[in-house]
Amino acid sequence: MDSQSLFRRSRARLALWYAGVMAVILGLSGFGIYRVLLQANWVALEREIESIAGTLHDSLEPLLLPAENPTELLQQIFPDLCIAGQVCSSTTTLIQRHTIGISDRRSYYIRLYDHHGTLLAYSPNHPLPLPLDLNPAPWQTLQADAGPRYRQFTTILHAAHSHPNSSEVHSHGSWGYLQIGRTLAPFDTEVQRLRWILAVGLPVALGVVALSSWGLAGLAMRPLYQAYQQQQQFTADVAHELRSPLASLLATVEAILRLPPDQPQEISPMLHTVERQGRRLSQLIADLLLLSVLEQNTTLPTLQPCCLNDIVADLTEELAELASATDIHLGCQIPDEPIYVMGDESQLYRLVSNVMVNAIHYTPPGGSVVVRLATHDHTATLTVKDTGIGIPAQEQAHIFERFYRVDSDRSRKTGGTGLGLAIAQAIVQRHQGTLGVDSQPGQGSLFTLSLACLNGRLPLGHGNSERGSKKTGG
Repeated sequence: MDSQSLFRRSRARLALWYAGVMAVILGLSGFGIYRVLLQANWVALEREIESIAGTLHDSLEPLLLPAENPTELLQQIFPDLCIAGQVCSSTTTLIQRHTIGISDRRSYYIRLYDHHGTLLAYSPNHPLPLPLDLNPAPWQTLQADAGPRYRQFTTILHAAHSHPNSSEVHSHGSWGYLQIGRTLAPFDTEVQRLRWILAVGLPVALGVVALSSWGLAGLAMRPLYQAYQQQQQFTADVAHELRSPLASLLATVEAILRLPPDQPQEISPMLHTVERQGRRLSQLIADLLLLSVLEQNTTLPTLQPCCLNDIVADLTEELAELASATDIHLGCQIPDEPIYVMGDESQLYRLVSNVMVNAIHYTPPGGSVVVRLATHDHTATLTVKDTGIGIPAQEQAHIFERFYRVDSDRSRKTGGTGLGLAIAQAIVQRHQGTLGVDSQPGQGSLFTLSLACLNGRLPLGHGNSERGSKKTGG
């Protein structure tokens, strides 16, 4: 399976997991909100019915007297009610008078029963399809002939001035029953609207989540894909760098083995070639290990004050022979005031060495390399300026990459591995500094290293006692 297919499948799986989790969260949240709104509307509806029933109950009970014919009593008290078994005319009803300003009067109806459960009277807007038999349960939900649903509340009516010794009242315990009901059509319409919102809104939201998850999965996978590509490129570069010296080494060994015994004088130059290639392999492996350590460890093992004056002076002295061998003038300008930075001394030594060696390698004979050290606003600045071949603008962003060479042929001839500036950049990043380049083809290059320096001076001789150890850092 190629890398593109692998990462596409990984991205799809990550997007599916993200979309699935969000679907569960949105589904549970939507259902929870739906249930809360449903319950809140239902409770508000029952409270409204109960409030109207209480108002009517308190208005009726003082007018109810024990009588042989309760129908006549109701006709006297409430002439606007429809009497059971008689033709009913549509007039302003009792329920309408008591619900003005409270709710929609047309949504409610009233029914009155005697203590035997016989229907006595009802409001003109009473829904006829509903059953007329008394059900003394406090709350009921009714529906007839697949029509609208109704919520109904039943309360007991007591006769006015009732006395416990009254045999009529005591035997039955109440005058009758009052039922208040209202249609659930608005409530059911609201429920249907909420269901439509969930049915349409949830899939739309999940579609947006799916698209977003695909994009977010791509963003999450991009660093991994780039790291994977860099790892593949690094493996290919390492294989390429190792193959050349190994091939040369094996060819030289085979040539030595094929030499006749009577030509021992030919063996010595070939052994020098084997040694040179072996050293090159050893240096390449050491640089790779150092670079791996620098990139994996984000914290410095030890932090101590390091004198940049001593490091630059020592390296200028050590590299003078390399520069003179290729007819290059190497000079340095170091201030008298010591400049200290906090860091790892051996790594800083390797950092400055790599930048200076790189300048020498890419400077033609007769050129010059000048190193300057200065401070400005609590920042130590080291510049390395050469008169070398220069770096094209399009390649300046790549010179700090591993195994990248501006002039591969010249770098190989001088023994470079293409890791010097990559190591230097890794050390700079660990010391929270910056390393930049300003160059033009044919006019040389200027490398600028900036590190935070310590305030004030350290005691004299703090860094001078370790100059010997700094020389071994390269």
